[in-house]
Amino acid sequence: MGVAGHNDPLIGETTCGSLLQQLQLIWDEVGESDEDRDKMLLQLEQECLDVYRRKVDQASNSRARLLQQLANAKSELSRLLCALGELSISGIPDKTTGTIKEQLEAISPFLEKLCREKDKRVREFAGVQLQIQTIRGEIAGSLQVGDHMETPRVNEDDLSTKKLNEFLSELQALQKEKSNRLHKILDFVSSVHDLCSVLGMDFLSTVTEVHPSLNDSVGAESKSISDATLSKLSKMVIQLKEEKSKRLERIQALASQLTDLWNLMDTSADERQLFDHVTCNISSTLDEVTAPGALDIDLIEQAELEVERLDQLKASRMKDIAFKRQTELEDIYAQAHITIDTSAARDRILTVIDSSIFEPSELLADMENQILKAKEEALSRKDILEKVERWMSACEEESWLEDYSQDDNRYSATRGAHLNLKRAEKARLLVSKIPVIVDTLMAKTRAWEQEHGMPFSYDGVHLLAMLDEYKVLRQQKEEEKRRMRDQKKINDQLAAEQEKLFGSKPSPARPQSSRKAPGPRANGGAVNGTPNRRLSAHQNGGGRSVSRDGRRDSGRPAAPVNYVAICKEESSNNNPAASSP
Repeated sequence: MGVAGHNDPLIGETTCGSLLQQLQLIWDEVGESDEDRDKMLLQLEQECLDVYRRKVDQASNSRARLLQQLANAKSELSRLLCALGELSISGIPDKTTGTIKEQLEAISPFLEKLCREKDKRVREFAGVQLQIQTIRGEIAGSLQVGDHMETPRVNEDDLSTKKLNEFLSELQALQKEKSNRLHKILDFVSSVHDLCSVLGMDFLSTVTEVHPSLNDSVGAESKSISDATLSKLSKMVIQLKEEKSKRLERIQALASQLTDLWNLMDTSADERQLFDHVTCNISSTLDEVTAPGALDIDLIEQAELEVERLDQLKASRMKDIAFKRQTELEDIYAQAHITIDTSAARDRILTVIDSSIFEPSELLADMENQILKAKEEALSRKDILEKVERWMSACEEESWLEDYSQDDNRYSATRGAHLNLKRAEKARLLVSKIPVIVDTLMAKTRAWEQEHGMPFSYDGVHLLAMLDEYKVLRQQKEEEKRRMRDQKKINDQLAAEQEKLFGSKPSPARPQSSRKAPGPRANGGAVNGTPNRRLSAHQNGGGRSVSRDGRRDSGRPAAPVNYVAICKEESSNNNPAASSP
């Protein structure tokens, strides 16, 4: 059979021509007509064309796919370069010649490298954006610290270094904002802790009302930094400071009341020591009060109870307290050389206390008002009183100087004589200023009287009248001195004439004593019209007088009778004793 001819060794290798020869041999044996043979050959040609056509189509499709792959690779390469912000990358072949597969093989390594770079850049973008969104959520309060967010979608069309740096800059700004907020949170928490300590409040329960993460057991990085937390903490600090201020005002008022009550009732130091923790803040500023529990509400309530107890005790000891205040008032008037009727004032206090409508607080308030007015009046008289003291001191020095000048032994070499000489020099300088001192004192006294609309009295004597009389007496004394100097000149002239007549100077009669006898001077007071240091001795039994240092001196002996005492007697005859102001 011709079909098996392909195994015939004579035919050799099978080809299209050998197969066609075998086919003709078979046709010859079969006796196929030429027409059938032509049809069959035509059919074979058609089938061969179809096979070639299919192969060409397949090859064409393969080429098209390779070209598409090449185009896609080039496009992907360009897209990646654009997305990564790279204008070009070293090593990429610029040639467009060579087979398609060669071009693909040349591009593929760089494409894979850029893909790996893109994946790495995407992960970087995702990490940075995740941190940004997390911090934003913490600041806005929509994300609690410790919660996790989903990884954000990254825009792969822009993965450039510039865009990444923008995100990094934003992240740094947010991290700085977070750090600043955290510092503010910690500062607020510290302030709340200190305020709670001073106020005696529970810190944990107070601060966790704002946010649970503010507990000390929570780390600093895990604390809430939201706007709401900052706002609540700020308001809490303000409220606690206001509460601290209110409590400090309360405790300072209580401390002042306690001090006044203790002073009124002469409370012992041991009893006062029990409330040292209250009185120690009587003049403290708000920032100075930092001791734990210094403004505890229990401490304030204890102080209030103590004030209430002392108020009740004060009512039972009102008479002693009132007389103590009256003594203080009298001392102020005595130091200011103002005479008052102390007996009438004390009788009035007893009458008020014994009355049925007695109110201790009103009596004390009235006496405090009197003491305040007395201090104001004493202050207004201070300048004049100082000048009165200076005038009196100058007059005393003048009196001493006159006695010293009449001492025949003043220049002898006795012990202390040089000290008297120095004192005499100072005394002469001071005495020379007496007229100016008196004139200045009178001018200030007149100005005071004009301003206050009342006479200025010194221990019950009108000061201007006293000064006027002093000036008159001083003028009389100066005239007496001039008369004695003139008489001495006449005596000296007579002695000179006698010396011419008789040839020798007669010895004048020695006076009985070179010093004046002690006692009142010609002006009725001290030497040279000096006003006595104790200017008055009030004639009323309830009156008070003062010594130089301003202390009450009702037990001292009466001063010598002088013009001041005479003025006072006339004043006492014309006017009744002054009553308490």
